[in-house]
Amino acid sequence: MRFSNGVKDGLPIGLGYFAVSFSFGIAGSKLLSWPLVTFISMTNLTSAGQFAGLQIMADAAGTFIEMAIATFFINLRYSLMAISLSQKVAPSFGTFKRLLLATGLTDEIYALAVSQKEPVTARYFAGLMVLPYIGWSSGTMCGAICGEILPAVVTNALGVALYGMFVAIVVPQMKVSRSTLIAVLIAIACSLAFKYVPALSGVTVGFAIIICALVASLLGAAFFPIKDNVEKTEGDTCT
Repeated sequence: MRFSNGVKDGLPIGLGYFAVSFSFGIAGSKLLSWPLVTFISMTNLTSAGQFAGLQIMADAAGTFIEMAIATFFINLRYSLMAISLSQKVAPSFGTFKRLLLATGLTDEIYALAVSQKEPVTARYFAGLMVLPYIGWSSGTMCGAICGEILPAVVTNALGVALYGMFVAIVVPQMKVSRSTLIAVLIAIACSLAFKYVPALSGVTVGFAIIICALVASLLGAAFFPIKDNVEKTEGDTCT
């Protein structure tokens, strides 16, 4: 899998990230200068974590410790994605390369990488993340510079693009795989429970996402296990 293939596959994600990060740039410009807001997106690639951190900054009582804990829990889901994707990468994708490219692991990039039929190489993954990274950083910069030019209704609409893009990646897999469809429905049911069941409403977003993913994955693995086809070689004999 070549670098150019990754760049081509990452183009739609990069365009979507530009739109979403534009609204983050506008929101961040109310608290920080545009270079600082842009620097946040250049060193982070997480919409929920960045918006949560920005919200804590806006709160006069917010502290660095509170910000660190909040973003840690919100972004815990990436550890599950990394473990899952590690089973899909090529043998040449060594530890140093994984650490170097880990910053590009997002929901959409993970979904696209893990859906590949061939083992994911470091070159492909680097190409896959380059345009989303540029789109996220440049979108933030443009939004921060524009500031209050666009009305609030427009910036709020831009935030929906991220969810629409992720749905566009997941839905095709649901159409061809019954087990994937059921796993997604289980995750949706769990997510709704955390949203509307009073006893679960106090669970943080990060923990809720991890629990939903674990429950859906475990039930999917239990009811729809992937069976390995073990083929005997010509030299195998029974004694």
